[in-house]
Amino acid sequence: MPFITAFLRRAAKPFCVSVIVLLFTMKGFGQQGRTTVDFDKDWHFHLGDVQGGEQVSLSVADWRLLNVPHDWSIEGKFSKDNPATPEGGALPGGIGWYRKIFTVPAASKNKLVYIDFDGVYQKSAVWINGHQLGFRPNGYISFRYELTPYLNFGGINTIAVKVDNSVQPNSRWYSGSGVYRNVWLVTTDKVAVDHWGTYVITPSVNNKLADIKIVTTILNRTKASQPVTVTTAIVNGEGKTVASSVSKAALKDASTRLTQEIKVNDPLLWSVDRPYLYKVVTKVSWLNTEDEYTTPLGIRYFNFDADKGFSLNGKPMKILGVCDHHDLGSLGAAVNTRALERQLEMLKSFGCNGIRTSHNPPAPELLDLCDKMGFIVMDEAFDCWEWKKAKYDYHLYFKEWHKRDLEDQVLRDRNHPSVFIWSIGNEIPQQGDTSALRLAPELAGIVHSLDKTRPITAANDNPGKGNKIIESGALDLIGYNYHEFDYATFHDRYPGKKFIATETTSGLETRGHYDMPSDSVRVWPARWDKPFTEGNPDNSVSAYDNVRPAWGSTHEATWKIMKKYDFLSGLFIWTGFDYMGEPTPYSWPSRSSYFGIIDLAGFPKDIYYMYQSEWTNKTVLHIFPHWNWQPGKLVDVWAFYNNADEVELFLNGKSLGVKKKTGDDLHIMWRVKYEPGTLKAVSHKDGKVVLTREIHTAGAPAKIELIADRKNIKADGKDMSFITVKILDKDGNLVPNADNLVNFKISGEAFIASVDNGDEVSHDPFKADYRKAFNGLALAIVQAKEKAGNITFTATSDGLKGATVVLQAK
Repeated sequence: MPFITAFLRRAAKPFCVSVIVLLFTMKGFGQQGRTTVDFDKDWHFHLGDVQGGEQVSLSVADWRLLNVPHDWSIEGKFSKDNPATPEGGALPGGIGWYRKIFTVPAASKNKLVYIDFDGVYQKSAVWINGHQLGFRPNGYISFRYELTPYLNFGGINTIAVKVDNSVQPNSRWYSGSGVYRNVWLVTTDKVAVDHWGTYVITPSVNNKLADIKIVTTILNRTKASQPVTVTTAIVNGEGKTVASSVSKAALKDASTRLTQEIKVNDPLLWSVDRPYLYKVVTKVSWLNTEDEYTTPLGIRYFNFDADKGFSLNGKPMKILGVCDHHDLGSLGAAVNTRALERQLEMLKSFGCNGIRTSHNPPAPELLDLCDKMGFIVMDEAFDCWEWKKAKYDYHLYFKEWHKRDLEDQVLRDRNHPSVFIWSIGNEIPQQGDTSALRLAPELAGIVHSLDKTRPITAANDNPGKGNKIIESGALDLIGYNYHEFDYATFHDRYPGKKFIATETTSGLETRGHYDMPSDSVRVWPARWDKPFTEGNPDNSVSAYDNVRPAWGSTHEATWKIMKKYDFLSGLFIWTGFDYMGEPTPYSWPSRSSYFGIIDLAGFPKDIYYMYQSEWTNKTVLHIFPHWNWQPGKLVDVWAFYNNADEVELFLNGKSLGVKKKTGDDLHIMWRVKYEPGTLKAVSHKDGKVVLTREIHTAGAPAKIELIADRKNIKADGKDMSFITVKILDKDGNLVPNADNLVNFKISGEAFIASVDNGDEVSHDPFKADYRKAFNGLALAIVQAKEKAGNITFTATSDGLKGATVVLQAK
């Protein structure tokens, strides 16, 4: 998305807003012609409908004061009777109202003032000073309204937002409710770059030279022809201008497009391993003002080849991606940049380089981070078209809104170097109907009218010859959801076509739970359309990578196929993280998914280490399960390893033999008669020790350990520290079945934003100062206030030695 200022607008907020007695004083940053202000602070909120909620005279004395982004559903109680159903997260929806009082300086009277919403779920209506500005049903789309005609410049103004998520089910996963993304107040002169008003492409790129083409749309609201000078500079990551262009134009119309071409010598190319970023700084000079508008730029070239697969900057590689929904676990849908960054850091750590935004346009902050951190993004638009999946989902609005929503998505996201693929739909019910012959080309045409530099796909769960989306010819990449057994013969079905695995696997695991034996695959459920009556009494699933649903596969099964064939350009695994809702194979009392490589709290499951051993150069030796069992029980011990020839396993000093991977093996296994003590694995290469790993039988819970992912956080009211809570025995071993209730206290310049433990079945609230451990672990998320100072966080539990960690907000 084009940035509005010379700063990275989304990834960091360099400006703090001053609020006094609810009167917002607009200050800005950037050049004098444009200000962009964080508008998140000090909204009044009321849960429930309000007659005349938009009226300026309405009293909000009994409304709650809060900051957005805000998700009211995550604050509610879990219930199977909530209309979202367990598949939608089993949390309440409803109607909510947000109001904010603010002032705009009298000096801005001759300027244009806009409000930008990054996302409101869902069916939002917005008023300014009693005048309705508009309605947007799509909960994932970003939108703007102009406020200028209705403002009291120098006086008090009231913005009101009604959010209606009361008619459910409208989503197949947890949606959240509210103004759950950021809000911005933008002021420009009457001559300025338009909203999402630049389009930057690189028609020709190599290591020696990059041609940059910039198309800038400039608004002229003066009602007269205006002479302007447009200066565009390419600025490198160190802040140095490396190339520029100056153009003069007479703006005769209300909207004018200006094209400039710039050459950059010896460009540093953007890649997943080195995501080097430039920025395009556009300055529109008019009379005595200057409008400055910044657009991100990553210089790269890529190709999808029918036979050779994917290459980036001329180098063959596979897209190693995951699908993820938009929720942030116990934080709900309310976007937070640090929470997103933490998720991406964890994905990078096992070698992931791709994200599919399932199944909707993402938060802008996600794309900013993917630009910066080196992820290949499949930017997805819709989960349905004209036919429904859920009774009240987007199909009700598709005919009227799909063109506007898709255009807004592409205009917003097309300058992100991380966006490589557009997806026009996921498992569209109409894929087998002739109506898809009409709709797929229409949607592809909308995308290509705004961006011809990226391929279009759709995620097809029935990719056979009867698929009308594929038959329509609208797709540049043929997207397969599952059907891994058909990958090898793809070209027999679609000669000369290009392949992408848009969704794969759907392996099921509960972190820290293990069922024996591990060498047989359980199909849970055996059919998607029948109630699941098998499984475990506690709704757990074994973490051995041997449980899958009927439509999916184990992690190892799909990856073994993917790595065999060059033409398989990449995959997006379902999913990177567990997410709220869709608790396959179970339903209530489960309320979140089992699909993740990482659980809802951000704790890796064992399969994480398989990917790390395959997708990275890190030396890996991971053995599991834990070593607390009934005496005499036969326990399957698995090891994921790399950079070694073999692994030897020892129990209490006695060798249990050497094992090595053969053929396409991705793990090795020993079946061991349990006795308490120490399990030790040693990997060797050329006769030398590579790594050693030990697991000890744990004793009774004795103490708590706290590990903060960051001890220094920004005092900006938004930054976070994620504190892992471990239950240990007296010798410091993790107690693998510990479920102790842990109480939290915090003092200083932060508060507890949420708590979790990764348990898919827990109905304890996320907004709390306590949490039970789940298989030895829990999580507390601490969020900074706006003053610098120390933060003291303490965890206690009956019968255990407590722990304290000190953080600092700066």
